[in-house]
Amino acid sequence: MDETKSVFINRELSWLRFNSRVLAQCEKALPPLEKLKFIAIYMTNLDEFYMIRIAGLKQLFAAGVAASGSDGMSPLEQLREIRKYIKDELALVEKHYKDALKELAQNGLFMKNYDEISPELRAKCDEYFFSNILPVIVPIAVDATHPYPHLNNLSFSLAVKLADADSPEIIKFGMIRISRVLPRFYQAADNVYVPIETIVHRHAEEIFPGYKLLSSAAFRVTRNADIVIEEEEADDFMMILEQGLKLRRKGAFVRMQIQKDADAEIVEFLNSHMKIFYKDIYEYTVPLTLNSLWQIVGNKEFSHLCLPPYAPKTLPPFSSHLSMFDVIDKEDVLVVHPYESFDPVVQFIREASKDPRVISIRMTLYRVDKNSPIIQALIDAANDGKQVTVMVELKARFDEENNLHWAKALEDAGAHVIYGITGFKVHAKVSQVIRQEGGKLKFYMHLSTGNYNGGSAKIYTDVSYFTSRAEFASDTTTFFHILSGFSKNRRLQTLSMSPMQIKERVLEMIKTETAHGEHGRIVAKMNALVDSDIVDALVKASSAGVKIDLIVRGICCVRPGVKGLSENIRVRSLIGKYLEHARIFYFRHADPQIYIASADWMPRNLERRLELMTPIIDKNLQERLLEFLRLQLSDNELAFELQNSGEYAKVRPKEGDARINSQEVLEEYVSGIYKATKKDTDKGKSEQMVAKLLKES
Repeated sequence: MDETKSVFINRELSWLRFNSRVLAQCEKALPPLEKLKFIAIYMTNLDEFYMIRIAGLKQLFAAGVAASGSDGMSPLEQLREIRKYIKDELALVEKHYKDALKELAQNGLFMKNYDEISPELRAKCDEYFFSNILPVIVPIAVDATHPYPHLNNLSFSLAVKLADADSPEIIKFGMIRISRVLPRFYQAADNVYVPIETIVHRHAEEIFPGYKLLSSAAFRVTRNADIVIEEEEADDFMMILEQGLKLRRKGAFVRMQIQKDADAEIVEFLNSHMKIFYKDIYEYTVPLTLNSLWQIVGNKEFSHLCLPPYAPKTLPPFSSHLSMFDVIDKEDVLVVHPYESFDPVVQFIREASKDPRVISIRMTLYRVDKNSPIIQALIDAANDGKQVTVMVELKARFDEENNLHWAKALEDAGAHVIYGITGFKVHAKVSQVIRQEGGKLKFYMHLSTGNYNGGSAKIYTDVSYFTSRAEFASDTTTFFHILSGFSKNRRLQTLSMSPMQIKERVLEMIKTETAHGEHGRIVAKMNALVDSDIVDALVKASSAGVKIDLIVRGICCVRPGVKGLSENIRVRSLIGKYLEHARIFYFRHADPQIYIASADWMPRNLERRLELMTPIIDKNLQERLLEFLRLQLSDNELAFELQNSGEYAKVRPKEGDARINSQEVLEEYVSGIYKATKKDTDKGKSEQMVAKLLKES
């Protein structure tokens, strides 16, 4: 193997190993409903992987592309490896699911098929079938006069083989489409859930009167869901996107999931029409669509079978009694979600919308919650006559419909809405408030690694940064002018912006550390590391003696521990209760040393998106983020370490070492500060306490 290949790990295989780390949470001593959460996340991830990545590889293969990445693997080689990996892991998924159900049963919560429940509960299921299921399901005949139906992406159905009751030799095939409006599992009792397909199977003969059911099989199809949009006609962009969303339902078939030991004739019937490659047909002994397990996880009666919930805290200097503008005037403030509350972000926009001195609010919106208080505040501000400019990224994958809705609502209120930049996604997370103070304009900024989404802010670890620094005021103004106007100059002064600057700046800082050899130091936390130029630069830095620690939650394409090349690179991944989402970078010889960003080190972020990287100038805040990184590097409870083989090994405490779960430590740390400040009503003492705790951290 040549040197170039030896330091690169295939992107798709690295992603599969990430999803395996998600599944591996089921091996921990977690409450059983927590295990169902991780199975649901694993299956949702796999759906998206097939819809986008596998679909893309199939297209590359069909186009005759020889190699599609720095690792040198061909699309066909990747597809073969991926299929083998997923099929091998399927048994493990089913084991974890069945083990979790056993644990739930021991605690009085059951998942049972129709034929496994008591006569009383069967009667309830029967009643539910006639009142709720039968009116909305669609029985589909397939014969000379009934063509094979269109099957939407991720649609869930029951295929049936029927015999004519009067002429048993006449065999018919059809299906029963199970609507998404129906719950995946029918709650037959407070503690009993029944997979809906087992109820439908029982009543198939009532759905097809005059026919006898010979066999049935639940199945589910996955289509290519990647939308390719021509953006040149800006006036028609919303219409084009709406059309694209409709086409998503009609993409090429890339996978079929079906219950194990299905009648061979049913499988043949299905695939004679869909033409799915036989290696992309997956058989399951457990219910399909396990991403719907959230329905059971959400049972309030059994919340004790989940981890105790943590309530995010609002810490000083923020308070519901203090003006956000007064606080930000005094100092830069850093907030670490979800340990610290998202409320200050909402308060920032709400206060701006109501403040008569605020003349302008500008924001980028990528993924927003469905009932967003931020959107409502922006609508109120626009209705009140304030200048509101909102960049709503309509191409936020799988959030397009939600964003279309908000874009229209904001426009109706009088806001200036930007739908995107031709050829790019806008993934930057930034808001700017302009306020009149004493005849002058004062600028207040919020820059973040995460979305303006209160729901995800409770489960994603992200960093929010509030500032009124003049250098950020100038750059954020330029940034919003780039978004709303014509500009060939996509460069900023203090902030770095992709596609022009972030990669350039990161490579420059890696080069500086390389020049310092053994005295160089890099710590970088992100979701994914794919960019080959950055991988090459890190390998050169490692070869020069620079110690490099990478905290990469998902895909990592650099292979550590290659002799003479990447020996000084260590890669770890943290998987836990919260989704590690923050991007934080430390370079010992940079000025400043610490940066936060909306961008991962991936070509799509660095070359095909508008992103922002923010230097953290305040020394106290730098130290706080550096301590955060040190804590995550010392984690021996949630961490996996990337091996030279490309596999990940679970990090375990050494004999005598304390157990360190970085997420639990931060929960306790923030709760400690919160309790201390609540007890102390004297403001001065509170500030001293916080300063002391921050210093000690």
